[in-house]
Amino acid sequence: MKPEFEVADIFHKYGEEYKNTHVMTGEQRKVMAAIMACRTAQLGGHQDVCDHCGIVINSYNSCRNRHCPKCQTMTKEEWLDKRRAELLPCGYFHFVFTIPHDLNPFILANRRELLTCLFAAVKNTLFAFSADPQWKLEGKPGILAVLHTWSQVLIDHFHIHCLIPAGVLSFDGRTWIQSNDKFLFRIESLASEFKKQYLTMIESRLDTLVVPENGTELLKKAWEKTWISYAKQPFAGPEQVLDYLGRYTHRIAISNHRIKSIDNGKVVFTYKDRADNNTTKTMTLDAMEFIRRFLLHVLPGRFQKIRYYGFLANVCKKKAVLLIRRLIGKAMDVQQFINETLEEKVLRLTGRDILLCPHCKQGRMVTLKMLPVLNSS
Repeated sequence: MKPEFEVADIFHKYGEEYKNTHVMTGEQRKVMAAIMACRTAQLGGHQDVCDHCGIVINSYNSCRNRHCPKCQTMTKEEWLDKRRAELLPCGYFHFVFTIPHDLNPFILANRRELLTCLFAAVKNTLFAFSADPQWKLEGKPGILAVLHTWSQVLIDHFHIHCLIPAGVLSFDGRTWIQSNDKFLFRIESLASEFKKQYLTMIESRLDTLVVPENGTELLKKAWEKTWISYAKQPFAGPEQVLDYLGRYTHRIAISNHRIKSIDNGKVVFTYKDRADNNTTKTMTLDAMEFIRRFLLHVLPGRFQKIRYYGFLANVCKKKAVLLIRRLIGKAMDVQQFINETLEEKVLRLTGRDILLCPHCKQGRMVTLKMLPVLNSS
Protein backbone atom coordinates (compact mmCIF):
# COMPACT_ATOMS: atom_id res chain seq x y z
CA MET A 1 0.00 0.00 0.00
CA LYS A 2 1.42 3.35 -1.09
CA PRO A 3 2.11 5.66 1.88
CA GLU A 4 0.23 8.95 1.96
CA PHE A 5 3.37 11.01 2.54
CA GLU A 6 6.93 10.51 1.29
CA VAL A 7 10.38 11.98 1.84
CA ALA A 8 10.18 13.09 -1.82
CA ASP A 9 7.13 15.22 -0.97
CA ILE A 10 9.11 17.00 1.76
CA PHE A 11 11.96 17.68 -0.65
CA HIS A 12 9.57 18.96 -3.35
CA LYS A 13 7.84 21.27 -0.88
CA TYR A 14 10.77 22.54 1.17
CA GLY A 15 13.95 21.40 -0.61
CA GLU A 16 14.57 24.60 -2.55
CA GLU A 17 14.33 26.70 0.61
CA TYR A 18 16.71 24.31 2.36
CA LYS A 19 19.26 24.54 -0.47
CA ASN A 20 19.12 28.34 -0.32
CA THR A 21 19.65 28.52 3.44
CA HIS A 22 21.97 25.60 4.28
CA VAL A 23 25.41 24.40 3.25
CA MET A 24 25.15 21.03 1.47
CA THR A 25 27.72 18.57 0.17
CA GLY A 26 27.64 17.52 -3.47
CA GLU A 27 26.56 14.03 -2.40
CA GLN A 28 23.64 15.42 -0.38
CA ARG A 29 22.47 17.42 -3.39
CA LYS A 30 22.64 14.30 -5.57
CA VAL A 31 20.59 12.31 -3.05
CA MET A 32 17.91 15.01 -2.82
CA ALA A 33 17.66 15.24 -6.62
CA ALA A 34 17.50 11.44 -7.02
CA ILE A 35 14.74 11.01 -4.44
CA MET A 36 12.64 13.78 -6.02
CA ALA A 37 13.07 12.26 -9.51
CA CYS A 38 12.41 8.66 -8.43
CA ARG A 39 9.53 7.03 -10.36
CA THR A 40 8.69 10.20 -12.23
CA ALA A 41 8.81 11.06 -15.94
CA GLN A 42 12.20 12.69 -15.30
CA LEU A 43 13.90 9.27 -15.25
CA GLY A 44 12.04 7.78 -18.22
CA GLY A 45 10.26 4.45 -18.20
CA HIS A 46 7.86 2.48 -20.38
CA GLN A 47 4.27 2.69 -21.62
CA ASP A 48 2.14 -0.43 -21.27
CA VAL A 49 -1.26 -1.41 -22.70
CA CYS A 50 -3.70 -4.03 -21.41
CA ASP A 51 -4.34 -6.79 -23.99
CA HIS A 52 -7.92 -7.13 -22.69
CA CYS A 53 -9.40 -3.70 -21.93
CA GLY A 54 -6.90 -1.52 -23.81
CA ILE A 55 -6.04 0.85 -20.96
CA VAL A 56 -2.65 2.56 -21.38
CA ILE A 57 -0.45 3.15 -18.30
CA ASN A 58 2.93 4.84 -17.95
CA SER A 59 5.45 3.29 -15.55
CA TYR A 60 8.53 5.26 -14.56
CA ASN A 61 12.00 4.14 -13.53
CA SER A 62 13.42 4.09 -10.02
CA CYS A 63 16.42 6.18 -9.03
CA ARG A 64 18.08 3.16 -7.30
CA ASN A 65 19.83 5.50 -4.88
CA ARG A 66 20.75 3.66 -1.67
CA HIS A 67 19.28 6.47 0.46
CA CYS A 68 15.90 6.43 -1.30
CA PRO A 69 12.98 5.03 0.75
CA LYS A 70 11.33 3.61 -2.40
CA CYS A 71 14.31 1.77 -3.86
CA GLN A 72 15.50 -0.64 -1.18
CA THR A 73 13.10 -3.61 -1.37
CA MET A 74 14.29 -5.19 -4.61
CA THR A 75 17.91 -4.24 -3.96
CA LYS A 76 17.65 -5.97 -0.59
CA GLU A 77 16.11 -9.11 -2.08
CA GLU A 78 18.76 -9.38 -4.81
CA TRP A 79 21.42 -9.07 -2.14
CA LEU A 80 19.70 -11.64 0.11
CA ASP A 81 19.61 -14.19 -2.71
CA LYS A 82 23.39 -13.98 -2.90
CA ARG A 83 23.74 -14.33 0.88
CA ARG A 84 21.65 -17.52 0.88
CA ALA A 85 24.51 -19.24 -0.92
CA GLU A 86 26.89 -18.28 1.92
CA LEU A 87 24.97 -19.52 4.97
CA LEU A 88 26.52 -22.12 7.26
CA PRO A 89 24.75 -24.94 9.17
CA CYS A 90 25.56 -23.46 12.58
CA GLY A 91 24.36 -20.81 15.01
CA TYR A 92 25.07 -17.13 14.45
CA PHE A 93 25.79 -14.28 16.84
CA HIS A 94 24.65 -10.67 16.47
CA PHE A 95 26.94 -8.03 18.00
CA VAL A 96 26.45 -4.26 18.01
CA PHE A 97 29.35 -1.82 18.47
CA THR A 98 28.29 1.73 19.37
CA ILE A 99 30.26 5.00 19.40
CA PRO A 100 29.57 7.46 22.27
CA HIS A 101 28.03 10.71 21.04
CA ASP A 102 31.06 12.68 22.28
CA LEU A 103 32.84 11.55 19.10
CA ASN A 104 30.08 12.63 16.70
CA PRO A 105 31.74 16.00 15.88
CA PHE A 106 34.94 14.15 14.91
CA ILE A 107 33.07 11.75 12.63
CA LEU A 108 30.84 14.38 11.04
CA ALA A 109 33.92 16.43 10.13
CA ASN A 110 35.87 13.40 8.84
CA ARG A 111 33.21 10.97 7.62
CA ARG A 112 35.09 8.82 5.15
CA GLU A 113 38.25 8.37 7.19
CA LEU A 114 36.68 7.87 10.63
CA LEU A 115 33.87 5.61 9.41
CA THR A 116 36.54 3.51 7.68
CA CYS A 117 38.43 3.44 10.99
CA LEU A 118 35.21 2.37 12.73
CA PHE A 119 35.01 -0.73 10.55
CA ALA A 120 38.70 -1.40 11.10
CA ALA A 121 38.38 -1.13 14.89
CA VAL A 122 35.51 -3.63 14.89
CA LYS A 123 37.42 -6.04 12.65
CA ASN A 124 40.64 -5.78 14.67
CA THR A 125 38.76 -6.36 17.93
CA LEU A 126 36.97 -9.48 16.68
CA PHE A 127 40.13 -10.86 15.07
CA ALA A 128 42.09 -10.36 18.30
CA PHE A 129 39.45 -12.13 20.40
CA SER A 130 39.10 -14.99 17.91
CA ALA A 131 42.85 -15.62 18.09
CA ASP A 132 43.05 -15.39 21.91
CA PRO A 133 43.32 -18.85 23.57
CA GLN A 134 41.19 -17.78 26.56
CA TRP A 135 38.08 -17.88 24.33
CA LYS A 136 38.94 -21.45 23.21
CA LEU A 137 38.74 -20.74 19.50
CA GLU A 138 42.10 -19.66 18.01
CA GLY A 139 41.19 -19.26 14.37
CA LYS A 140 39.81 -16.93 11.70
CA PRO A 141 36.22 -15.71 12.21
CA GLY A 142 33.70 -14.80 9.55
CA ILE A 143 32.21 -11.31 9.91
CA LEU A 144 29.45 -9.48 8.06
CA ALA A 145 29.43 -5.86 9.29
CA VAL A 146 26.72 -3.26 8.56
CA LEU A 147 27.02 0.46 9.36
CA HIS A 148 24.05 2.41 10.72
CA THR A 149 24.35 6.13 11.43
CA TRP A 150 20.97 7.10 12.89
CA SER A 151 18.70 6.87 15.88
CA GLN A 152 14.91 6.51 15.70
CA VAL A 153 14.56 10.31 15.75
CA LEU A 154 17.16 10.73 12.97
CA ILE A 155 19.98 12.20 15.03
CA ASP A 156 23.53 10.98 14.43
CA HIS A 157 24.10 7.66 16.23
CA PHE A 158 27.01 5.71 14.78
CA HIS A 159 27.03 1.95 15.30
CA ILE A 160 27.92 -1.25 13.49
CA HIS A 161 25.88 -4.45 13.48
CA CYS A 162 27.90 -7.65 13.05
CA LEU A 163 26.69 -11.11 12.10
CA ILE A 164 29.21 -13.78 13.11
CA PRO A 165 28.96 -17.58 12.64
CA ALA A 166 29.36 -19.54 15.90
CA GLY A 167 32.88 -20.80 15.28
CA VAL A 168 36.16 -20.12 13.49
CA LEU A 169 38.21 -21.72 10.76
CA SER A 170 41.57 -22.85 12.11
CA PHE A 171 44.57 -20.84 10.94
CA ASP A 172 45.81 -23.78 8.85
CA GLY A 173 42.41 -23.97 7.16
CA ARG A 174 41.82 -27.64 8.05
CA THR A 175 39.49 -27.54 11.04
CA TRP A 176 36.19 -25.93 12.00
CA ILE A 177 36.33 -24.93 15.67
CA GLN A 178 32.80 -24.69 17.02
CA SER A 179 32.09 -22.06 19.68
CA ASN A 180 29.70 -22.29 22.60
CA ASP A 181 26.20 -21.98 21.13
CA LYS A 182 25.16 -19.40 23.73
CA PHE A 183 28.36 -17.44 24.25
CA LEU A 184 31.16 -16.19 22.01
CA PHE A 185 33.11 -13.48 23.86
CA ARG A 186 32.71 -11.57 27.12
CA ILE A 187 30.95 -8.42 25.97
CA GLU A 188 32.52 -6.03 28.51
CA SER A 189 36.01 -7.10 27.41
CA LEU A 190 35.01 -6.76 23.78
CA ALA A 191 33.72 -3.20 24.33
CA SER A 192 36.89 -2.20 26.17
CA GLU A 193 39.14 -3.46 23.37
CA PHE A 194 36.95 -1.79 20.75
CA LYS A 195 37.26 1.54 22.61
CA LYS A 196 41.03 1.24 22.74
CA GLN A 197 41.28 0.31 19.06
CA TYR A 198 39.11 3.18 17.82
CA LEU A 199 40.43 5.97 20.02
CA THR A 200 44.01 4.98 19.27
CA MET A 201 43.24 5.21 15.55
CA ILE A 202 41.78 8.70 15.97
CA GLU A 203 44.69 9.97 18.06
CA SER A 204 47.24 8.61 15.59
CA ARG A 205 45.55 10.64 12.82
CA LEU A 206 45.05 14.00 14.55
CA ASP A 207 47.58 15.70 12.28
CA THR A 208 45.51 14.85 9.19
CA LEU A 209 41.97 15.16 10.59
CA VAL A 210 39.67 18.16 10.88
CA VAL A 211 39.69 18.48 14.67
CA PRO A 212 36.67 20.12 16.39
CA GLU A 213 37.36 23.18 18.52
CA ASN A 214 36.94 21.17 21.74
CA GLY A 215 38.47 18.03 20.26
CA THR A 216 40.91 17.37 23.12
CA GLU A 217 38.11 17.52 25.68
CA LEU A 218 35.89 15.23 23.59
CA LEU A 219 38.62 12.61 23.31
CA LYS A 220 39.23 12.77 27.06
CA LYS A 221 35.52 12.18 27.73
CA ALA A 222 35.47 9.27 25.30
CA TRP A 223 38.43 7.62 27.08
CA GLU A 224 36.77 8.06 30.47
CA LYS A 225 33.45 6.55 29.43
CA THR A 226 32.49 2.90 29.55
CA TRP A 227 31.60 2.07 25.97
CA ILE A 228 28.44 0.15 25.17
CA SER A 229 28.58 -2.93 22.99
CA TYR A 230 26.10 -5.74 23.25
CA ALA A 231 25.29 -9.17 21.92
CA LYS A 232 21.76 -10.14 21.00
CA GLN A 233 20.28 -13.61 21.45
CA PRO A 234 22.14 -15.97 19.08
CA PHE A 235 20.28 -17.15 16.00
CA ALA A 236 19.19 -20.78 15.82
CA GLY A 237 19.47 -21.33 12.09
CA PRO A 238 19.56 -19.96 8.51
CA GLU A 239 15.93 -18.75 8.48
CA GLN A 240 16.53 -16.46 11.46
CA VAL A 241 19.76 -15.23 9.90
CA LEU A 242 18.03 -14.26 6.67
CA ASP A 243 15.28 -12.50 8.65
CA TYR A 244 17.96 -10.49 10.46
CA LEU A 245 19.74 -9.62 7.23
CA GLY A 246 16.52 -8.44 5.64
CA ARG A 247 15.70 -6.18 8.59
CA TYR A 248 19.08 -4.54 9.09
CA THR A 249 21.26 -4.43 5.99
CA HIS A 250 19.30 -2.15 3.66
CA ARG A 251 17.61 0.10 6.16
CA ILE A 252 17.66 3.83 5.62
CA ALA A 253 17.23 6.61 8.17
CA ILE A 254 13.41 6.68 7.85
CA SER A 255 10.81 4.85 5.76
CA ASN A 256 7.97 6.68 4.03
CA HIS A 257 5.38 4.81 6.10
CA ARG A 258 6.62 6.55 9.26
CA ILE A 259 5.79 10.03 7.89
CA LYS A 260 2.29 11.02 9.06
CA SER A 261 1.86 14.62 7.93
CA ILE A 262 3.56 17.48 6.09
CA ASP A 263 1.93 20.84 6.71
CA ASN A 264 2.65 24.44 7.72
CA GLY A 265 6.41 23.91 7.60
CA LYS A 266 6.22 20.92 9.98
CA VAL A 267 6.86 17.19 9.52
CA VAL A 268 5.23 14.66 11.85
CA PHE A 269 6.64 11.12 11.98
CA THR A 270 6.54 8.08 14.24
CA TYR A 271 9.43 6.57 16.16
CA LYS A 272 10.02 3.86 18.74
CA ASP A 273 11.11 5.14 22.13
CA ARG A 274 13.81 2.68 23.27
CA ALA A 275 13.74 4.18 26.78
CA ASP A 276 10.01 3.48 27.08
CA ASN A 277 9.82 -0.20 26.16
CA ASN A 278 9.87 0.54 22.41
CA THR A 279 6.57 2.41 22.62
CA THR A 280 5.58 4.00 19.29
CA LYS A 281 5.35 7.79 19.60
CA THR A 282 5.15 10.77 17.26
CA MET A 283 7.61 13.62 16.83
CA THR A 284 7.09 16.98 15.12
CA LEU A 285 10.03 18.78 13.53
CA ASP A 286 10.38 21.93 11.47
CA ALA A 287 10.74 20.86 7.82
CA MET A 288 14.23 22.41 7.66
CA GLU A 289 15.32 20.39 10.70
CA PHE A 290 13.81 17.20 9.31
CA ILE A 291 15.71 17.64 6.05
CA ARG A 292 18.91 18.42 7.95
CA ARG A 293 18.58 15.26 10.02
CA PHE A 294 17.76 13.12 6.98
CA LEU A 295 20.79 14.42 5.07
CA LEU A 296 23.05 13.77 8.08
CA HIS A 297 22.96 10.12 7.05
CA VAL A 298 24.05 10.53 3.44
CA LEU A 299 27.27 8.55 3.17
CA PRO A 300 30.31 9.64 1.15
CA GLY A 301 30.19 8.58 -2.49
CA ARG A 302 31.02 4.89 -3.10
CA PHE A 303 31.48 4.29 0.63
CA GLN A 304 30.78 0.63 1.45
CA LYS A 305 28.28 0.36 4.32
CA ILE A 306 28.31 -3.48 4.25
CA ARG A 307 31.68 -5.18 4.62
CA TYR A 308 32.96 -8.75 4.97
CA TYR A 309 35.99 -9.97 6.89
CA GLY A 310 37.80 -13.18 7.81
CA PHE A 311 36.66 -16.28 5.96
CA LEU A 312 33.68 -14.28 4.63
CA ALA A 313 35.94 -11.76 2.87
CA ASN A 314 35.06 -11.48 -0.81
CA VAL A 315 38.38 -12.90 -2.01
CA CYS A 316 37.92 -16.25 -0.25
CA LYS A 317 34.37 -16.77 1.00
CA LYS A 318 33.12 -18.96 -1.84
CA LYS A 319 35.77 -21.62 -1.22
CA ALA A 320 35.74 -21.12 2.55
CA VAL A 321 31.98 -21.62 2.87
CA LEU A 322 32.07 -24.87 0.87
CA LEU A 323 35.01 -26.11 2.97
CA ILE A 324 33.37 -25.24 6.30
CA ARG A 325 30.12 -26.93 5.30
CA ARG A 326 32.09 -30.12 4.63
CA LEU A 327 34.00 -29.78 7.90
CA ILE A 328 30.80 -29.27 9.91
CA GLY A 329 29.23 -32.24 8.15
CA LYS A 330 25.61 -31.05 8.30
CA ALA A 331 23.28 -30.90 5.33
CA MET A 332 21.71 -27.55 4.44
CA ASP A 333 18.45 -26.90 2.63
CA VAL A 334 18.42 -23.19 1.84
CA GLN A 335 15.97 -22.18 -0.87
CA GLN A 336 17.46 -20.11 -3.66
CA PHE A 337 15.79 -18.14 -6.44
CA ILE A 338 18.69 -17.53 -8.78
CA ASN A 339 16.79 -17.71 -12.09
CA GLU A 340 13.73 -15.68 -11.14
CA THR A 341 12.46 -12.95 -13.42
CA LEU A 342 11.55 -9.57 -11.90
CA GLU A 343 7.85 -10.46 -12.22
CA GLU A 344 8.36 -13.80 -10.42
CA LYS A 345 10.36 -12.16 -7.65
CA VAL A 346 7.75 -9.45 -7.00
CA LEU A 347 4.98 -12.08 -7.00
CA ARG A 348 6.87 -14.20 -4.44
CA LEU A 349 7.67 -11.26 -2.18
CA THR A 350 4.44 -9.30 -2.33
CA GLY A 351 1.84 -11.63 -3.83
CA ARG A 352 1.25 -8.97 -6.52
CA ASP A 353 1.29 -9.84 -10.21
CA ILE A 354 2.81 -6.74 -11.79
CA LEU A 355 1.71 -7.81 -15.30
CA LEU A 356 -1.96 -8.12 -14.32
CA CYS A 357 -3.99 -5.13 -15.53
CA PRO A 358 -4.78 -2.97 -12.47
CA HIS A 359 -7.95 -1.70 -14.20
CA CYS A 360 -9.86 -4.75 -15.47
CA LYS A 361 -7.98 -7.39 -13.42
CA GLN A 362 -8.16 -9.78 -16.39
CA GLY A 363 -5.74 -8.71 -19.10
CA ARG A 364 -1.95 -8.66 -19.18
CA MET A 365 0.09 -5.49 -19.54
CA VAL A 366 2.20 -5.41 -22.71
CA THR A 367 4.90 -2.80 -23.34
CA LEU A 368 4.07 -0.43 -26.19
CA LYS A 369 7.15 1.76 -26.11
CA MET A 370 9.95 3.07 -23.96
CA LEU A 371 9.60 6.55 -22.47
CA PRO A 372 12.69 8.78 -22.81
CA VAL A 373 14.56 10.39 -19.92
CA LEU A 374 13.52 14.02 -19.67
CA ASN A 375 16.12 16.75 -19.89
CA SER A 376 15.99 18.33 -16.43
CA SER A 377 17.62 21.52 -17.71
